[in-house]
Amino acid sequence: MKSWTGVVCGVLLSTLSVSVMAADHQIHMLNYGDQGGMVFEPGYLQVAPGDTVTFVPDNTGHSVKSQWLPEGVEPWQSPLNEPFTVTLDQEGVYLYFCPPHLMMNMTGVIQVGDSAGQQAEVEKAASGLSRRAFQNKGRLADYMQKISWAK
Repeated sequence: MKSWTGVVCGVLLSTLSVSVMAADHQIHMLNYGDQGGMVFEPGYLQVAPGDTVTFVPDNTGHSVKSQWLPEGVEPWQSPLNEPFTVTLDQEGVYLYFCPPHLMMNMTGVIQVGDSAGQQAEVEKAASGLSRRAFQNKGRLADYMQKISWAK
């Protein structure tokens, strides 16, 4: 009986320590910011597995939708004009955009952990998003350059 108590206590403590160490981040959805018009700030964010990210619509007319996600991660989309929180457990690169403002290249990148994973596939997805943008050309490419592609 004593050994089961130790195991249960160990599991509980490890679970608590992971949740205590997880960080909360915010990405603001703005009509105008440091990177120009129709922008997520920050546009590139690196977080640890288990961290949460809340997309905050500082101006009306914004939402967020996943475009590229690591394998096994469920796609997500926020309601218009509402904060949206996602927990990022899986390492890799997450590409996202604002559906009403994709043509203005309102896109962003989150890298979870140190291993970005499938570089060719992520770059292809980013290129597809960029081709649909008529303004702010090069914004997503700038964010993509910040990714560390270590294996």
